[in-house]
Amino acid sequence: MFVTKTALPRRTVLRGIGATVALPFLDAMVPAVRAGAAALPAKRFGAIYMPNGMIVKDFVPAEAGRNYTITPILKPLEKFRNQMTVVTGLANKPGDPLDAGSGPHSRVSGCWLNGVRVKRTENADLSAGRTADQFAAEVLGKETPLRSLELALEPNFVVGGCEGGYSCTYINTFSWAAANRPLPMETNPAVVFERLFGDGGPGAARMAGLRRDRSILDSLTGDLARLQKSVGPSDRLTMDEYLDAVRDVERRIQATGARAASAAETIEKPFGIPAVFEDHSNLMFDLMALAYRTDMTRVVSFQLARELSLRSYPEVGVSEAHHDISHHGNRAENIEKKSKIDTYHMKLISHLAEKLANTPDGDGSLLDHSMILVGGSMGDGNMHSPHNLPVVLLGGAGGAHKPGAHVRATFDDPFMNLCLTVLDKVDVHLDSLGDSTGRQEI
Repeated sequence: MFVTKTALPRRTVLRGIGATVALPFLDAMVPAVRAGAAALPAKRFGAIYMPNGMIVKDFVPAEAGRNYTITPILKPLEKFRNQMTVVTGLANKPGDPLDAGSGPHSRVSGCWLNGVRVKRTENADLSAGRTADQFAAEVLGKETPLRSLELALEPNFVVGGCEGGYSCTYINTFSWAAANRPLPMETNPAVVFERLFGDGGPGAARMAGLRRDRSILDSLTGDLARLQKSVGPSDRLTMDEYLDAVRDVERRIQATGARAASAAETIEKPFGIPAVFEDHSNLMFDLMALAYRTDMTRVVSFQLARELSLRSYPEVGVSEAHHDISHHGNRAENIEKKSKIDTYHMKLISHLAEKLANTPDGDGSLLDHSMILVGGSMGDGNMHSPHNLPVVLLGGAGGAHKPGAHVRATFDDPFMNLCLTVLDKVDVHLDSLGDSTGRQEI
């Protein structure tokens, strides 16, 4: 390890014209007094949402413990089984119908990470509950430029009522800073890139730079050269890999913008959003990984699709709308199609797992130091059931969690019990959350 008498500050950034680039964790950031000690990277928290329930029989492993058999839906994540924990049997009962039979998707989406029954309204008097990701952001975000980052892949500009007297807001986000404060989710990777690396310069000038295919790193060349001379060989390699990743993300955003500009009449997409769904997903997950790596934020919430999603999935041979096919009516053909969508979503998530696992971070990888909660607010989507929820945890939370098992929870215990435990793993400690009754052992 290269250790200087004066350590490089963890929040070191390089500033160029219209850009700020934070650095990844380097050995040179370890104080001299800790020479010989291992670097202690930050812990990260993530939440990834999958809508419209899941084909439970194709998700839940038959065996509990570490020697469980990988199921069809989990197959795309098989190579990460030693860094993955599967949890089954939990429920989010605030999403039950009770006295309101209509609006099931809105109820379950609104209570997924808070365990609080949402208010039935189509107006501005929204009410849900502060979500686990925002409790994490309060603690983990104290030392980062962004407290949290909220991302999505589907358009979420719909306002008013969407279902059974409930506001569209309940399905457009699952992240709430307070009971009456839902957080919008950004779908445009160009906007996310600006939030992470922009320096508050004029938007028109920044867009002009993008169209000229200039990298934000071009204006930082001198500082980079000087910095690389002052750090050790391993840090120089880390910086090279990181800056290549930044350039790659920017190049893909630029290419998307160029296509949109040259084919404005044929591509009805907002500037910066790739036309191919998987390209969009991969780009957003790469931005999530970059946000973690640069310590711009340690908390990211990601909505793969929203409840009631009408997106079809020709990528896997499903021409019907996602929501429609989730009501399979127990028909084998429809069940197979819904299972294909669920499996495809896991494939998209495997891209993030791969990126985090291959990104060095201190004495391990970003995946080693993260806790990513993957799941949805329904088990059986055909029945709108917020019971037997599908849950996958990725990462080891910096050694606080030993992944690799299928945990079969006491059936119908609150999902919030698990959320409390997950927060504990990233050093965010709450007495209770929503309808929690204790902690879920994992």
